[in-house]
Amino acid sequence: MEGDSRSSTESQQQQRHRAAGKMPSPGEKPYRGIRKRKWGKWVAEIREPNKRSRIWLGSYSTPIAAARAYDTAVFYLRGRSARLNFPEFAGADDDEELPDLSAASIRKKATEVGARVDAIETRLRVPTEISSRRSRSEKPDLNQIPEPETSDDEEEEEF
Repeated sequence: MEGDSRSSTESQQQQRHRAAGKMPSPGEKPYRGIRKRKWGKWVAEIREPNKRSRIWLGSYSTPIAAARAYDTAVFYLRGRSARLNFPEFAGADDDEELPDLSAASIRKKATEVGARVDAIETRLRVPTEISSRRSRSEKPDLNQIPEPETSDDEEEEEF
């Protein structure tokens, strides 16, 4: 009995950490249905119900985009009872109903959502990367021999 209460307590703590926006430890996945490739890309996939096959949902730059793609697919497969990474966005991307629930149509809708979120997330990160590049370019290169400094008075005397 103690083990059962401990595991439920741990899952409640994980839910609180996720809700608070705290990132998990490096070995832990930040969201359901995604994983990180060795080279840094985040991928999403989901297993089809009652089958051994998987639906490939795409490769993304951010874990949030991959998680939103997964959420879209699981929402179409399992309905409103699905366990989502972002329940606040459930059905928000429903511009139209999917006429058929084939793997191809679910993949298409999920990759559209994931690509849209990935573009937004990437766009939000670009200004910080540009400003960090600027600050790096202002720093001196420590591998070069410094040139002697001249004062303004010395330059005027030479003319």
